[in-house]
Amino acid sequence: MSTTLIMVRHGETVWHGEHRYAGSSDIALTERGMQQAEELAEWASRNRPDVLVSSALSRAWLTADAVAKATGLEHWTEQDLAEVDFGKGEGLTIDELYEQYPDAAAAFVSAPARSPMPSGEPGAIAVARALKVLARIIRDADGGTALVVGHGTLMRLIMCTLFSIDPNLYRDVFPEVGNCALTTLSFEDDKASLLSFNVPVASAS
Repeated sequence: MSTTLIMVRHGETVWHGEHRYAGSSDIALTERGMQQAEELAEWASRNRPDVLVSSALSRAWLTADAVAKATGLEHWTEQDLAEVDFGKGEGLTIDELYEQYPDAAAAFVSAPARSPMPSGEPGAIAVARALKVLARIIRDADGGTALVVGHGTLMRLIMCTLFSIDPNLYRDVFPEVGNCALTTLSFEDDKASLLSFNVPVASAS
């Protein structure tokens, strides 16, 4: 019996619209981000996931809360689903990062899973904490469907790890994750299968 995991990036924030690293900073949703959350809620009300979990950061929590209100599902948060902590890079664009920390920026761009931003968290560490939580969520879903609202960089690192892809290549293999787009995986006997990636919720059935 397979269990379905649907991973969703939160709605749009001001920093993401400006291509700034948000990471562990608690950045609010824009009006468009709230609209995206409502669109996700409409989809969820039609497709009825069994389990609803999100990162504790408000941009993910508020996105999932819209789903909870539309479906009546209990919604809980997990600290370890938070985005990668980008340290001193948070709030900066990549150009600003190069201006302020040129060597660290070059190392991060070259090997983001291994080389964190200054005072930041290595991507590999973030994946390790998140995968423990996801394993528990999959067990709790027990043959059903779990909807997990999280963050774009962490999602791509998780995907690379699950499918034995060098996580330092996450930007090349998975160049973009849309806000509130659906990435669906199936798990059976600890084996993951990718059913769809980055599907806009408006076009999902």
